[in-house]
Amino acid sequence: MEPAHSEMNILSNGKSHELGDDMGIPMKTMLEEDQNGTQTVRYDDPEGGLENEEFLPSTDGKKPMRFTDFEGKTSFGMSVFNLGNAIMGSGILGLAYAMANTGILLFLFLLTAVAALSSYSIHLLLKASGIVGIRAYEQLGYRAFGTPGKMAAGIAITLQNIGAMSSYLFIVKSELPLVIQAFLKADPNSDLWYLNGNYLVIMVSTSIILPLALMKQLGYLGYTSGFSLSCMVFFLTAVIYKKFQITCPFEEFVANSTAAALPHLNISNHGHEYNNGVVHEDNDSHCFPSMFTINSQTAYTIPILAFAFVCHPEVLPIYTELRNPTQKKMQKVSNISILVMYCMYFLAALFGYLTFYEKVEPELLHTYNRIDPYDTLILCVRVAVLTAVTLTVPIVLFPVRRAIQQMLFSTKSFSWFRHIAIAVILLTFINMLVIFAPNILDIFGIIGATSAPCLIFIFPAVFYIRIVPKADEPMRSIPKIVAVCFAALGVSFMVMSLSFIFTDWITGSSHAAGGH
Repeated sequence: MEPAHSEMNILSNGKSHELGDDMGIPMKTMLEEDQNGTQTVRYDDPEGGLENEEFLPSTDGKKPMRFTDFEGKTSFGMSVFNLGNAIMGSGILGLAYAMANTGILLFLFLLTAVAALSSYSIHLLLKASGIVGIRAYEQLGYRAFGTPGKMAAGIAITLQNIGAMSSYLFIVKSELPLVIQAFLKADPNSDLWYLNGNYLVIMVSTSIILPLALMKQLGYLGYTSGFSLSCMVFFLTAVIYKKFQITCPFEEFVANSTAAALPHLNISNHGHEYNNGVVHEDNDSHCFPSMFTINSQTAYTIPILAFAFVCHPEVLPIYTELRNPTQKKMQKVSNISILVMYCMYFLAALFGYLTFYEKVEPELLHTYNRIDPYDTLILCVRVAVLTAVTLTVPIVLFPVRRAIQQMLFSTKSFSWFRHIAIAVILLTFINMLVIFAPNILDIFGIIGATSAPCLIFIFPAVFYIRIVPKADEPMRSIPKIVAVCFAALGVSFMVMSLSFIFTDWITGSSHAAGGH
């Protein structure tokens, strides 16, 4: 057992660690009792040792180079930028609406709970990874459940991240033409090519996203990730500034055409008074913050918060490329990234909510448009958000490409042709979805409701339970009992999210039928 013991401490980037290193728990045993009480080899490879070959040195003492093997060169700060950018998504625009439907205190409690659960989930991934010396989500699935586990993890990562990239590019398609139109004061009914979202999303994909996606290593995107996060800091700064500039009740902008059609009328409608093209709120009864709110929309905000820290497919790739990687160091990267995003999420939600209170819309920037759609600062903020979303797409694409290679080419060495071809095919497919599928968000709503709970809650827990030897942590030990509860929480989130989606569909169908 001594030779095997030393071999299994070789890491996937070719570095060996002493038993006292905090990379992970040393491999104390290669045997595990199955359900019948017999001892079996834990890490036996049914496919002839091909999987093990990727993580063990060759006979001449040199480890063969695989596409998953990179010498870690990414600094601690760049890793924080990359993981923070992976966490940060367009969902920050809807957090003020979530706070309006939960209240400040309930929102803070839920956000804190989700951040803590996300950090714990990453802890499970890193601990399981450290035990077997693997830094690929799919390979953890293979070690836990064989080929079905690897395929399940790969498919979940692929669907989740394709859905995320599609939603980001859908934002580019819908928002970028409006920004250009506002800056150029162009006619919204014109047929100018640069106001066509389909053309713009293709141009952005080929000129910005594709070159970044062709990078060999994820660590190279640290600079663009830092710029993306700075764009979101600008967004947060603008939201805080606007809180002190906009008074409540606010005056709502009305198109000149509407005012011209009704030049002599003061029309009262739903608590508003229309006069000279501006809507005046008739009272300030809603201009008070709520600490705790429960309404029909509260339940819909819980999945939004639950998935606010989704970054798990990117954790292990970033870990692989971290300079001098240890489990403790990567956990610190994760904790700092989550803490920074936690603060930004709460501040954006708080000041967005305190600006509009119950009048805030599901997309915060749309609410500012109700006051002045040509506000220069808000237009710059929209450009910053579009930039941040665009620069996030390459970060999200890397785990998808890795998952595809793990599922289809796990025994192949790195190939530039395959690396580029997968990126081009993925971006082409996603662009076609964004352009030709009008209900793409509904389609990927279901995918997100199933794959996201698996990646965040279920897979990290069950992989941890299967991979950590029972000799170290029996099934009745507190860590594994907590992991079981964590997996059960993921299943409940999945059921809840799917029930919300199907309820919306049924209600929408009923409304449509009633309308006919």
